[in-house]
Amino acid sequence: MMGDRYPTARAGWTLTVMLTIAYIFSYLDRNILGLLIGPIKQDLGLRDDQLGYVIGPAFAIFYATMGLPFGWLADRVKRTRLVSAGIAFWSLATAVTGFVTGFWQLFAARMAVGIGEAVLSPSAMSLIGDSFPEEKRARPVAFYSAALSLAVGLSAIATWGIISWAKGSATIAVPLLGDLKPWQFSFVAVGLPGLLIALIFLLLPEPPRQPAVKGEEGNGVRDAARLIGGNWQAYLGVILLVCVMTTVTYGQGSFGPAAFNRAYGWPTEVYALYNGIGTMIVGPGSLVLTSWLIMRMQAKGMSDAPYQVSMWAFILMVVLCTLPFLVNMPVATLALNILSTIPLSMLTAGAMLALLAITPSSVRGQVVALYYVAINITGLFLGPTTVGWLSTNLFGEANLRWAIAILPVIFGVIPLILLPAIGRAYRLRLAALEPTST
Repeated sequence: MMGDRYPTARAGWTLTVMLTIAYIFSYLDRNILGLLIGPIKQDLGLRDDQLGYVIGPAFAIFYATMGLPFGWLADRVKRTRLVSAGIAFWSLATAVTGFVTGFWQLFAARMAVGIGEAVLSPSAMSLIGDSFPEEKRARPVAFYSAALSLAVGLSAIATWGIISWAKGSATIAVPLLGDLKPWQFSFVAVGLPGLLIALIFLLLPEPPRQPAVKGEEGNGVRDAARLIGGNWQAYLGVILLVCVMTTVTYGQGSFGPAAFNRAYGWPTEVYALYNGIGTMIVGPGSLVLTSWLIMRMQAKGMSDAPYQVSMWAFILMVVLCTLPFLVNMPVATLALNILSTIPLSMLTAGAMLALLAITPSSVRGQVVALYYVAINITGLFLGPTTVGWLSTNLFGEANLRWAIAILPVIFGVIPLILLPAIGRAYRLRLAALEPTST
C-alpha cells in the first residue's frame, strides 16, 4: 500500500505510544538477566565466564545480525503483524528463561530473546516515519526514544526491589506453575505481560507507505546498498557518532556500578537505584527538549536541524561522560553521571531523525536495521572490552574509574575532528532531496 497521505494524528500517536510501551518491555526483558546473576549462578552452578557468554554474545550477536533480515521484511510485509510476532516470541522466551536448568538452555533462551527483539526498532522507525510528515516527526521519535531512559530507571528500581525481596522469600506460589524461586518468578512476571501487547498490535492499523524519491523507488537489498553507497559519507558520519555513543554507554554502563563501589564503597543496588531514578527523570525531559529544539529550528528553515543537534550533543557527550569519575566525590560523580544523560538522549533522537530525513520510505526498514546492527555490535563489543582491558592492563582494577573516564576521549577524538566534513556530506544529501519534496 503506497500513498502520500499520512494517518490522522490520533492514529499516529496511538501507534507511537504502543511502540514505546513495547520498547520499554524489550529493554526490561533484555536486562532482567543481569539483575539476577547472583541467584542464577548459585542455583544453576554456572561460572562467571559462562554468564558472560549468556549476557553478551548469546543476545548481542543474534540481536544485531537478525535485524537485517527483519528490516528487509519490514519493507515488504505488514509491519504491525511483524512487530506482534516479535513481541510474542521474545516475551515467551523471557518467561521460559525462568524454567531453565543449565547453561545451554539459558544460552538458547537468551538467544531467542535477541532474535525476537531484533524485530522491533527497524519496524518501529519505519512505522513512525510513515505516520508523520518530516516537520512533525521529531516529537514522536523523541517519545519513542524516551522509552530507553524510562526502562533504565525501571530496571534500576527492579534491581533494588528484587534484591530486597529475594532476601526474605524462599519461593513464591504461582497458580498452574507451582512454587517458583524469586529469580524464576521475575522472568515469568516480566515476560508474560508482553503477550497482551502482542495481541494489541494485531488490532492496530498499518499506515500507508509514503512514496519514495524519484529514482529511489526500489525496496530490495541492492537498492538499499546503492543508496548508502552513493551517500556513504552522510550515512557513515551519522552512524559513526552513535557508534561512539553506544561504545561509551555500554562500557560505562557495564562497569559503572562496580567502579562506584570500588571508589566510594556504595552497594551496587543503591547506586543503580539512585542513578536509575535520575536517568528516568532527566532522560525523557532531554528528549522533549530535543524534539522542541529540532522542530523550532526546522520552522526557521534549518533543514539540517537533526544533524546540528546531534553534532552539539556529541561534543557535550564527550565532555560530560568524561567528567564524572574524574571527580573524587560520590555525590558529585553521581550527579554528573545523571547529567550526562542529557547529551546521550539528544544524540539518540537527533541521529535517528537525521537518518530518517535522508532515507526514502521504500528502504527505511533495512537502513534502520543496518544502523542498529552497527551501533549494537560496536557498543557491545568495544565498550566493555576496552574498559576491562584498560582496567586490568593499564590502570589496575582498583582504579577502574580511570578506565571509565578515558573511554569517551579514546573513541571521541577522531569523530570530533570529522564533524564539519560529516555536516557537509549530510547537507549535500539533503540538497539532493529538496527538488522532489515539493
